Amino acid sequence: MQCPSTEMRTVSYPSRTEKRRAAGFSLLELLVVIAILALLIAILLPALSQARHQARRTACAGNLRQVGVAIHMYAEDFANTIPFGPAGRPVTGSNFYTVTGDVTSLLSLEDGAPVGLGLLLEDYLAHQPTVLFCPGADQPSEAKKQLARVGQAQTQSDFYYRHASVALLTGKPDVSHIRLSDLGRNSKGQPISALVTDVQFLAHASLAAFQVRTRTSHQRQASNVLFAAGHVRTVSNRDDKLTVDIGASPYDALKRILEVFELADDHR
Repeated sequence: MQCPSTEMRTVSYPSRTEKRRAAGFSLLELLVVIAILALLIAILLPALSQARHQARRTACAGNLRQVGVAIHMYAEDFANTIPFGPAGRPVTGSNFYTVTGDVTSLLSLEDGAPVGLGLLLEDYLAHQPTVLFCPGADQPSEAKKQLARVGQAQTQSDFYYRHASVALLTGKPDVSHIRLSDLGRNSKGQPISALVTDVQFLAHASLAAFQVRTRTSHQRQASNVLFAAGHVRTVSNRDDKLTVDIGASPYDALKRILEVFELADDHR
């Protein structure tokens, strides 16, 4: 009787590498993956941050265009004149920003009387009052707080409005009805064209008690400017040429804000 042949079978055992792969990534491989992810994040974050700031600056420019439309509508209804404020109020011991007839961000005075761009709120910006505030402001938005006080107390927007080429602390400006089609000339003899611009304003913390606070936009890298024709341009502020830094002395603030507008006239 012939016995069946016995086949020789070779048994193979897994190598160390195969064992490691079966068990998952090694510590070294995980560290390499983490390092690559960290590098990618480091590359992408600045780009995402820049895109976010760009989007806010664009939204801010959109708000200014809406303000421009409102100013033109106002001019159509009021014999081609732009919104203007009453005679300037005396500076008080607790408030340096009670003056009107100047280049300011005021929407209403301490007694609630609307001034400047605040004159647009009732009829022309009633359904979109927040366009008077910039989404690219570097400080927390005060839109709701400020708008709630219009008609009751002093309020300010995120934009400076040039409703006269004067810079008085008190008293009545020489001109009270400025025509949109003929804004006159600035101190350099150039046609006035810049009407509204983002706020770039630095003040010492001690002035907060006098309603004067730091307010800046777009990390002070740029400012949107609305021109009388209705278009908006973004002007570089990397050299802080459009920034007003009053330190602890606010007395020439309005004059210096006007100088910013005269610089903006060059970009029309």
